[in-house]
Amino acid sequence: MWNCLRGCARFSSYVAIVVIAVIALASCGRKDARSILPDGLKLREGDIVFRRGNGLTSRAVLAADRHGQYSHVGMVVDSCGVMMVVHAVPGEPDYEGDPDRVKMETPEKFFISLNADIGEVKRLRGDTVAPAVAAREAVEIYRRGTLFDHDYDDSDTSRMYCCELVMHAYARAGIPLVGTFRHEFRLPGLGLIRCVLPSDICNNGRLATVAAF
Repeated sequence: MWNCLRGCARFSSYVAIVVIAVIALASCGRKDARSILPDGLKLREGDIVFRRGNGLTSRAVLAADRHGQYSHVGMVVDSCGVMMVVHAVPGEPDYEGDPDRVKMETPEKFFISLNADIGEVKRLRGDTVAPAVAAREAVEIYRRGTLFDHDYDDSDTSRMYCCELVMHAYARAGIPLVGTFRHEFRLPGLGLIRCVLPSDICNNGRLATVAAF
């Protein structure tokens, strides 16, 4: 009986050590998280922001995108005088039960190192009107509570994926960012999809790089 109790005590101590270690590692991860957005970078509404993630889906996108280095894209908007980023993203809930959806968050959070290894900001050349119109459209998409499009079907705008949101908003402003070509590849758990990839937008000659980091 005494040996059993001692064994249970040792096991309980082991479990406690493991739990403490896990908590410590998680805390370290949170402390190490930082924004990769350069300090002092001035963003404008309509700027298009790109990042390269480090998750499984990001790696699958990068493997399919031979002409690009980014896995995600969003748009800078003016929210009551504060620059924010609107983007459609899966797997980044803000609270328990939060569905995959179009989100609005600070540029610093968009470029947090947990989700971004590298980033870039691009801006439409020689035009400030169209970017402002596109940004307002992006805000409306966010305010409608638009969900993320897991079918990656840009012919239906009731749900949207990241590239679809940006290209749709700019199209409403009279600026087509992409043509009719769509990539075909497989994403984990989704099978074959046909969609626009971030490089299709990033490599548009009408966009100028503001900063790459």
